[in-house]
Amino acid sequence: ILRCGIFRIGFIGDSVYYQSELNGGYSHLYIQPFAANAPRPLTTGAYEVTDVTLSRNKKTFYITTSEGSPYDRHFYSLDPASGTKVKITTAPGEHNVTLSPNEGWIADIASHTTKPDEVYIGELKSGAKLVQITTSPSPEFLARKWLEPALVEIPSRDGKKIPGHLLKPLNVRRGGPAVIFVHGAGYLQNVHNWWSNYFREYMFHHILVAAGYTVLDIDYRASSGYGRDWRTGIYRFMGGKDLEDHLDASKWLATTQGINPKKIGIYGGSYGGFITLMALFTSPDTFAAGAALRPVTDWAHYNHTYTSNILNEPQKDTEAYRKSSPIYHAQGLKSALLIAHGMVDVNVHYQDSVRLVQRLIELGKDNWELASYPVEDHAFVEPTSWTDEY
Repeated sequence: ILRCGIFRIGFIGDSVYYQSELNGGYSHLYIQPFAANAPRPLTTGAYEVTDVTLSRNKKTFYITTSEGSPYDRHFYSLDPASGTKVKITTAPGEHNVTLSPNEGWIADIASHTTKPDEVYIGELKSGAKLVQITTSPSPEFLARKWLEPALVEIPSRDGKKIPGHLLKPLNVRRGGPAVIFVHGAGYLQNVHNWWSNYFREYMFHHILVAAGYTVLDIDYRASSGYGRDWRTGIYRFMGGKDLEDHLDASKWLATTQGINPKKIGIYGGSYGGFITLMALFTSPDTFAAGAALRPVTDWAHYNHTYTSNILNEPQKDTEAYRKSSPIYHAQGLKSALLIAHGMVDVNVHYQDSVRLVQRLIELGKDNWELASYPVEDHAFVEPTSWTDEY
């Protein structure tokens, strides 16, 4: 079992149950009697089980999965004896469900692309009517017509389909400009039918669209939600397939959306800032400008727990770190670059940007600028800082 990649494990009668990517590279639920030599899968298919709860009487599993669409998360009951699975939630989006103490009711924290999380309650049964009991946003927020991004799938150079969210101006014109947003964290999903963690960026994109920009963000290689192979596609080379996905996306914008290929910008924070730097440094003719926010510039200076799983250790795999770290490719910069970084960042340290700035000075580059935020950590807090940055 330990070779399978276990996410959650527990006991049920004379068996052990666990989540694993044992078969097919997707997280599924398995059960294995102590006396058996092989596990029995309770779920199968090209989707992921993201959460598992065992009922108090240990006769039913309650699971959350992406069955049906990688862009939604739904709640099911599952009978481990028969394998019968019953879908409880139905509305598109994400559902984070908590059972009542008697397991007869559910509280569902649910959201949609244009609607933040709210709490709904209802009986634990298929097709139950869930009643909304909270209204969180302000009246001003609710009065605004928020744009619904189009779900797109972009062909990659290696034959995969790259999930994307596309926002277009109402009066889009051929030869217009575009911006690609790169989500942070690497292992994270941002193309989906629920309210984004990047809600500030989502709102900022409305300003870009109003100014005539088409805006695209993609779930590039290493993003979560699409199985093990997609997640591990950057092993030993950050800025490899994940960057290629963005380069393919920029080409797609030009060939299918009528965007001027010389008028495409790219931006993102943290891992998104890293990809922005790699894009401008290693594919300098692709993007007209880039904004790297709180970017990693040298992976040997980032935290061991995150990086060693992908690039191994710098003293043992120097090649992986050198080809994956923007500071070693800075000589390729041609387009305009903005670097923005909080000076008390305890995640990606401010010195990452300072070291890169020194390298750009040594290289004689003059098409860059650094915006420093003296009171900000990795995630900005002050509204004035967010306003200034964007």
